[in-house]
Amino acid sequence: MELPINTFKKRLKNNEPLVGLWLGLANAYTAELAANADFDWLLLDGEHAPNDLRTLLAQLQAIAPYASQPIIRPRIGDTAIIKQLLDIGAQTLLIPMVDTTEQATELVKAMRYPPNGIRGVGSALARASRWNTIDDYLHQAEKELCLLVQIENKQGLDNIEAIVNTEGVDGVFIGPADLSASLGHLGNPKHPDVQQSIEKAFVCIKKAGKASGILMADKALAKHYIELGVNFIAVGTDTSVFMQSLSNLSSEFKDKKSIPKVSGVY
Repeated sequence: MELPINTFKKRLKNNEPLVGLWLGLANAYTAELAANADFDWLLLDGEHAPNDLRTLLAQLQAIAPYASQPIIRPRIGDTAIIKQLLDIGAQTLLIPMVDTTEQATELVKAMRYPPNGIRGVGSALARASRWNTIDDYLHQAEKELCLLVQIENKQGLDNIEAIVNTEGVDGVFIGPADLSASLGHLGNPKHPDVQQSIEKAFVCIKKAGKASGILMADKALAKHYIELGVNFIAVGTDTSVFMQSLSNLSSEFKDKKSIPKVSGVY
C-alpha cells in the first residue's frame, strides 16, 4: 500500500489559493456534508469545539472519500497530543498560540520520527500507517506531513520573521479574533490597526516563501485577502452558517421584525 499524498500541502507548494470551512459541530455526518460541498480544506477544531480523539477520527474517516483535505487544530501544541493526531491519520496540523521560534522548533520535532525529531513510534497501532501495511511508512511519513503554526497575539507578531523562517514550518495562519484582542481591539478584527498588522504579516510570510492563511467570514474582506495572495483561507464556520440559516428560516415563518445576525467574529 502506498502512503496517501497530502494534496493540501502539494497545492500550497503550487501557490494555489485554497478555500476552506471551519468545522466546530464535532460530528462526522456534518463533516461529510461539508466535504461534499467541495471545499478545498476543512478545519477540525479541537481547541474551541467539543472534539476529542474519537470524534476527530470519525471526521477524518468521513472526509476521506472526498477531495476536501482535513486539517486538525489541537487544543495545544503538546508532543503527546500531536503524536496521537498523526497516528490516527492527520497529515496537516494547525497549532494555536505559537509565539516564539523555540515553540516552532519543538513543534517541528514533534512531527518527525527520531533521529530528526521526537515523535513516538507506534505504527503497528496507527491508522496513519494503515497498521504497518504502507511500505516503509516510518521513513516516508515526514514528506507528506504539513505543519501550520498560528500567530494570534502581539508577541507572535513581534517574532513572526523568526517563526516563519523556522525549517519545517510549512505555513503561518493569522488568528484575527485573538490578535485583535491582543492589540486592544477585542471583538473588532476589522479595526484598521488590526488589519494593518495582518497585512504586514502576510508580506513577511510571503517573503519567507511560506504559505499564509486566515479565517474571515466577511466576504469582501476574504476576497481582499485572496487578492493579496493569501494561500489558504476559511470563509466561514459550520456553526455560524447553520445558526444563520436556522434564524432566517424561523424568522420567515414567525414574522419577526428583524432576523438575528450571527457575529462574524472568530
